[in-house]
Amino acid sequence: MPAPVANESPDANLFRSSEGGGRNPRASAATASSEARTNRGAEQTIHGFTRRVRPIPPKLYRIGELVEYSGVSRQTIHNYTTMGLLTESRWTEGGHRLYDETVFERLDRIAGLRAQRKSLEFIRTYFTRLDSQ
Repeated sequence: MPAPVANESPDANLFRSSEGGGRNPRASAATASSEARTNRGAEQTIHGFTRRVRPIPPKLYRIGELVEYSGVSRQTIHNYTTMGLLTESRWTEGGHRLYDETVFERLDRIAGLRAQRKSLEFIRTYFTRLDSQ
């Protein structure tokens, strides 16, 4: 274990890893957690212990959550859905549209194309070709 650094609490060494080059294991745990999310049902190893991680069900977002997380207005999301640029994954019994996580990537792409002054017709054609591949 490395020697303590001046003006550092003795507990600070608990957050160092001799193998990790001084990286914070909390950050490593966060990375392992995110890897577990992408590798659904994978094994997770933290501090030498391996455990089986249960698969995380995909998150579905309502329009209000899309507005909050993306900064795009509710009306714009509705318009993009009507135009076919966004597709809802399913509907609730109450009639709310639910979108999966891929909608954020699509909104980012749309924003990038709009920033390049591309028309909505061009963007629709772009996504039609992309989706047909």
